Amino acid sequence: MIIMRRSIAVLLGLLAALTPLGIPPASAGEPTAEPPKVELVLDVSGSMRANDIDGRTRIAVAQEAFHEVVDALPDGTELGIRVLGATYPGDDKKIGCQDTQQIVPVGPVNRELAKAAIAGLRPTGFTPVGLALRGAAKDLGTGGTTRRIVLITDGEDTCAPPDPCEVARELAAQGTHLVVDTLGLAPDEKVRKQLVCIAAATGGTYTSANSVEQLSGRIKQLVDRAGDTYTATPALVTGTDACGDAPILSPGVYTDREKFQEHRYYRVPVRADQELRASVSVALDRPLNRDYGVLLRATAADGRELVRGTDAGSGRTDVLSTGLRWSASEPDEEPEEDASEAPSEGGAATVPETPTVCLVVSNSFSAQNASAQVPGMPVELTIDVVDFSPAPNSPGLGRGWVLLLLLTVAGLLTGLIAGWLTRWWVATWREN
Repeated sequence: MIIMRRSIAVLLGLLAALTPLGIPPASAGEPTAEPPKVELVLDVSGSMRANDIDGRTRIAVAQEAFHEVVDALPDGTELGIRVLGATYPGDDKKIGCQDTQQIVPVGPVNRELAKAAIAGLRPTGFTPVGLALRGAAKDLGTGGTTRRIVLITDGEDTCAPPDPCEVARELAAQGTHLVVDTLGLAPDEKVRKQLVCIAAATGGTYTSANSVEQLSGRIKQLVDRAGDTYTATPALVTGTDACGDAPILSPGVYTDREKFQEHRYYRVPVRADQELRASVSVALDRPLNRDYGVLLRATAADGRELVRGTDAGSGRTDVLSTGLRWSASEPDEEPEEDASEAPSEGGAATVPETPTVCLVVSNSFSAQNASAQVPGMPVELTIDVVDFSPAPNSPGLGRGWVLLLLLTVAGLLTGLIAGWLTRWWVATWREN
């Protein structure tokens, strides 16, 4: 997703310009102040008894790493702990695959209580990773901040369905700002692929760990990262099928839904001395036919295309994103004098209306037979309007007759030098 901070001055200018029109722009609102929230999800299934990490069991390594993380927890972080496969020792898979519990609720942490809960864990049962991820998402709740799940496991899910990778895609498609980072304890290739898939579906990371130092260091890093995530809550907006009645957007982050092969329009006021920067991300929350794409265009009110950005995918991709930049004119261009800017008879100049640019979000999706087409795909639109800042001019060689003369002189000099060197070499060769 692409999140940009807007300028207060630019926003006030936009509001002032739109007030005479009587059409208040949609606003994304102010960021909400929430503490970072993280839930650690630990696999306590029977395979964690394996004694293959520095001569110690996997569960012992995980417990020591957890203790270090709890002691080093940054102030203000809300932490929860959930386990899977920790209580049912039997062979009934139907029962064992429901075995996941939250042992420390998400909130300010009582360190002694948390460490005592972790120390009492013993490897026991099955590995319901998918179910544990759903439970962790509910534990963290909803809100404006990005929340993180850190999954630590040594094996693949033994209880699918639900498939953990599909669960991760399901959570990502809900637009709840949930990131799942995965840590594999001595993983084999099959486990690695599953954990990579879970992390990739939500924009998280995958890391393998083969020692206490590696595991505790990585968990601390991920917990710290939770405090650096953005706090902007996307505002709900509904695009239209034409530019004329599209909602007017101020800088911010917005969420909408778009059906297959649909065009959705939005309007953004952009003055001649400003630059529009926009991006769109579409979460692909269901199976699609191959070969598809997302198109973002900026057009004038009369339909003329100003600029476009495209992104295409083939096969299973979880998010497609594209962006664009556009400004009305180069800074060295003198704006034409407009009658609306001329002083009136009373001597006061009238303020010209701010022109609006139409943003058009389109897609080329087609659903597979089993895929529902309603509701549409989740769309996140980021808008920013900043002061115009052209890229610096690159050094050039000139153009027209100047360039031709320069190339001619360069060619003559090259020929003269090459000829002189050849004559010198021939003369030297004859003497020797």
